[in-house]
Amino acid sequence: MDTLNNLIDTFSEFKEFKNIDREAMMRILSDVFKAMLAKKYGSDEFFDIIVNIDKGDLEIYHTRTVVEDGEVEDDLAEIAYSDAIKIEPDFEVGDEVTEIVNYHEFGRREILAIRQNLQAKIQEYEKENIYLKYKDKVGEIINAEVSQSWRKEIIVVDEEGIELVLPKAEQIPADIYKKGDGIRAIVKTVENKNGSPVITLSRTSEIFLQRLFEQEVPEVCDGLITIRKIVREPGQRAKIAVESYDDRIDPVGACVGMKGSRIHGIVKELRNENIDVINFTTKPDLFITRALSPAKISSIVIHEAKKLAEVYMENDQVSLAIGKGGYNIKLAGRLTGYDIDVYRNSDEVDMEDDVDLVEFKDEIDEWVIEALKKMGCDTAKNVLAYTPDEVATRADLEVETVEEVFRILEAEFAEDEN
Repeated sequence: MDTLNNLIDTFSEFKEFKNIDREAMMRILSDVFKAMLAKKYGSDEFFDIIVNIDKGDLEIYHTRTVVEDGEVEDDLAEIAYSDAIKIEPDFEVGDEVTEIVNYHEFGRREILAIRQNLQAKIQEYEKENIYLKYKDKVGEIINAEVSQSWRKEIIVVDEEGIELVLPKAEQIPADIYKKGDGIRAIVKTVENKNGSPVITLSRTSEIFLQRLFEQEVPEVCDGLITIRKIVREPGQRAKIAVESYDDRIDPVGACVGMKGSRIHGIVKELRNENIDVINFTTKPDLFITRALSPAKISSIVIHEAKKLAEVYMENDQVSLAIGKGGYNIKLAGRLTGYDIDVYRNSDEVDMEDDVDLVEFKDEIDEWVIEALKKMGCDTAKNVLAYTPDEVATRADLEVETVEEVFRILEAEFAEDEN
């Protein structure tokens, strides 16, 4: 009896499912019970199943044709006249008799099997529904709520309670979330793993930044401004090349907004990521010049075959071109598609009184020299023009390492003076 009650309780649960539409639920119930009837009686042909989702119940009817006594050939399809009139005295040969099938006719194992099959079918349907729903949302921004925050990933839920995953690698480094926090991200991938849908979100994708611009800048959403390319170092810096085919529209000004009103919300969403909006052009030298902003370039030599650009600038502009951690020049190269080499104007450095850093490779590790070059320092005096703390920050080196470099470089000039 308890098992029967559990089965009836299951029916009352069905109307609470929000991710399954009415017709699908009725079809699932009907299919499961038909399969059970076919297994129990050998066929489900003479049974009708009526499902009432609103009430949370289900009824099974068995229909048979009345035949003369002694002429019953198929118990499922036919009923003897003498048995039929016990149900209703007015029945005649040829009439159809419909009886409701009582759940008590099912054994305990059959009822357990029905419940398990129903649950399995519902889960299967829900998983397929989730997969199909999010498969069409790849590349779209969604709003969700943090459910669980773990070291390697965050589990979030959408408005329907569907679980989504935001891996650590797809989070902006400054992202810190706790349970209940709201979160915005794009749907990056939707996969079926072991029969279950896995929806992965991303906040580091270039597409996420593009979607944010589409939301904040009406001209981008309407197609009046085209985003040609985006490159990012999530949480640090991003560069976005924009173009307008209407001369009356300033694409950079429209994207930034009056006093930065439009871009401010995007920067805040991306944890204060610096965003450079650049006018796109097909002229490589001009595009590279714009991409290296805020640094000012004196001259540029393009080697088209090698996709190489040699950029010359004043000494005080080199560190601006390189940027903190080398992000500015790195992103400029990715945005334009050119390898960019920065050089100081020749009259800025008197090599008779200076020493190239390469000369110190026996005393200073090559990777340290490369880090110093990336911040725009290729000679000893270039390095010594800064304080150790400034070099450590700009070149992303340990202070102890920089102090040792300073000791070696200063010793070189002390020997020359002696």
